[in-house]
Amino acid sequence: MALSDHEMRMLQEMEAALMTEDPRLVSAFSGGISQGKKSRIGIAFALVVLGLAVLFGGLIVKTTPIGVLGFVIALAGLILAISSISKPAVGTSKPARSLSARLEKRWDERNNQ
Repeated sequence: MALSDHEMRMLQEMEAALMTEDPRLVSAFSGGISQGKKSRIGIAFALVVLGLAVLFGGLIVKTTPIGVLGFVIALAGLILAISSISKPAVGTSKPARSLSARLEKRWDERNNQ
């Protein structure tokens, strides 16, 4: 469903206001994955692959400690990947209460106009 001209203008005005009021929030949402996160995810992927290779190597050689070591390496890589994906970027987050209070205030101001 296409937006009307009025809705498009309102959306553009809201985007411009957001860019002037909180540029860090805009950059956080439009910037994608930062270089630091990309490298951590790459390292995590490499650890998972290495861990699986060691795990299967331990299965082939029939040595339990090698298989357990491979499992631990793969698990560490998985934990690193999950933690690097779920962490917010440093310096971009503000306390949730102040953000929600500001949004609520703006909503009330727009409704009262």
